[in-house]
Amino acid sequence: MKVYTHDDFLSVYASDPAASPGRIEAILNAVRGEVEIGQALPATREDILAVHTKYHVEGVEREGVYEIAALAAGAAVQTALRGLEEPSFGIIRPPGHHASADYHWGFCYFNNMAIAMEHLRSNGHIKTAHILDFDLHYGDGTVNILGSKGYVSIHNPDESDRKHYLSEVAEKLDSLQVDIIGVSAGFDNHIEDWGHVLYTEDYQEMGRMVHSTSKKLGIGCFGLLEGGYNHSVLGRNVLAFLRGLQGL
Repeated sequence: MKVYTHDDFLSVYASDPAASPGRIEAILNAVRGEVEIGQALPATREDILAVHTKYHVEGVEREGVYEIAALAAGAAVQTALRGLEEPSFGIIRPPGHHASADYHWGFCYFNNMAIAMEHLRSNGHIKTAHILDFDLHYGDGTVNILGSKGYVSIHNPDESDRKHYLSEVAEKLDSLQVDIIGVSAGFDNHIEDWGHVLYTEDYQEMGRMVHSTSKKLGIGCFGLLEGGYNHSVLGRNVLAFLRGLQGL
């Protein structure tokens, strides 16, 4: 399985929990030896401006985080392209699903998933897509950018009971007829993280669901890191999801 990341994601670029020291290291330590690491490359300005306004991009530049945000967006594009061939994952930060076309919040700057999906669509790789966003927090930025475009369905599960949560995800995936599935993979709904709902095995199960649906439809799938802030469990949660995404 190919995973895209970069040493620059280890840097502490801000004071928020997504940028805290040791977070990316916890994931890399857990998955090393089970994945093939690919070097992330920055997104082109063209890809970023296909999703965000010039005003927004200039604001991110003024905040001094353009380079790291563009690197995360570029890795997302690489991950999505690889996902057309085999399951893939982006171990990236800053996260992206709270970044809208012209504003951002929630530790996000550019919307990595939206940039990746728009790149696939505009280059003729897909006509339709589905996004499963299992982060604790609603992916308002992704909905803002892609929700009205017509080619993407977006699912933010909203259940406080883990069995109902998994059933909701399964029901939605079973109804799909799309060209690719992207997962905004936030792990902050874990029982030992902020949300206190899901268990490690639940992330593996959701990965298996996505894998099974992709295999049934003969399509690709990929995931991008969003939230997840308890470093002591984050690595094993990501690893569980990656194993599931491969059908394990």
